[in-house]
Amino acid sequence: MRTKAVRMYGTQDIRLEDFDLREMRSDELLARIVCDSVCMSTHKMLRRPADPKVLAAGPIIIGHEFAAKVERVGEKVADRYAVGDNITAQVAMVINGLSCAPGYTFTELGGDATHVIIPSEVASSPYIVKFSSDCFFKASLAEPLSCIISALRACFHFRNLTTGGAVYVDKKIHIMGIVEGGKMAVVGGCGPMGLAMVELTLAMDRKPGLLVVTDIDESRLARARRVCPPERAAARGVRLVYVNIAGSNDPSVELRAITGGTGFDDILVMVPMREAVETSDRIAAENACISFFAGPPDKTFSATVNFYDVHYKAKHIIGTISGDVEDIKEALAMIDADRIRPEVMITHVGGLNSVVDTTLNLPSIGGGKKLIYTNIDMELTAIEDLDGKTDPLSRGLFEICARHEMLWSREAEEYLLKNAKPI
Repeated sequence: MRTKAVRMYGTQDIRLEDFDLREMRSDELLARIVCDSVCMSTHKMLRRPADPKVLAAGPIIIGHEFAAKVERVGEKVADRYAVGDNITAQVAMVINGLSCAPGYTFTELGGDATHVIIPSEVASSPYIVKFSSDCFFKASLAEPLSCIISALRACFHFRNLTTGGAVYVDKKIHIMGIVEGGKMAVVGGCGPMGLAMVELTLAMDRKPGLLVVTDIDESRLARARRVCPPERAAARGVRLVYVNIAGSNDPSVELRAITGGTGFDDILVMVPMREAVETSDRIAAENACISFFAGPPDKTFSATVNFYDVHYKAKHIIGTISGDVEDIKEALAMIDADRIRPEVMITHVGGLNSVVDTTLNLPSIGGGKKLIYTNIDMELTAIEDLDGKTDPLSRGLFEICARHEMLWSREAEEYLLKNAKPI
């Protein structure tokens, strides 16, 4: 059948094309992509020299944060899937001993397409995850949410043990996760992943007592205070503080003062900036865990860290790159239970026709997540700009978003899918 998709041919070379999918085999699936959210990692991939091995079989379909509906099921996988199943994917796949991922590897599977074939090795794997909700945009955000769940769970601290009256630190015994009731900082935390970090921190069973979120852009901070207000955090037993550190010669002084001088137990670094890493180092408490969540595009990225404190104060630095299948299942369960609001991540909505420009120019667009509905034709539009438009679709969407605190919603999704121009 015919499909439209954005395909990568090489470095900075992606194209929206109309082409024939090959015939689906008996151990595969045909799925209609409903939506895909654009990830910064795709933009970074396009900036790097293209790997000839990846493109050996042909151009790959980009996009990996997708939600889809199964339209055809091969007889050999009919015990696992049914027509009408709603699916997403945990993209950090290891199949036949090799790492691969939709959006990075496959010629006929990726999120930025109208229809895709899910090949046999993926269809028979645990990485395709079904979800029961009919709210597709939230499911498309389950993959980035799973990355945050993984990062929070990967934080660790040494356990203090008392034996025979002597207190010592046994560095072989780790407590996994953030310090319950402790002090946590999200540095550079008012972007989409930072706000998702706040949402998930408030939703997890283990919560800090103090959560400080920094940024250098007052407009991002203002939106963060609106969509993730301190009052909501207080209702969950967490003191949430937003801090603008722009222009400060040493923001660590102000940040440590908020903790009463002790420093932070858990620090999540959300931006790949040297200043962010070095500030995080200076605000770390004894036995602190600094998690470098941000993915730097520069392979030589480095920063100065006090290794005296690494040794004598048991400070440790970790990094995580993705979640796993259990993480994405947990994210979907939290979404279904309304424990988290992934919609706080979204600031722009568009159609498949807007993917090329959006992906290539992602850092300069600003705002949060760019949500793409792949079977419609729509220029990328900021939710806050809907009010200034006069066409019936935009006016309808604005009225809906205004009823939902100017956030995207199930109602907005349903209205868009019903009324937008097909691509």
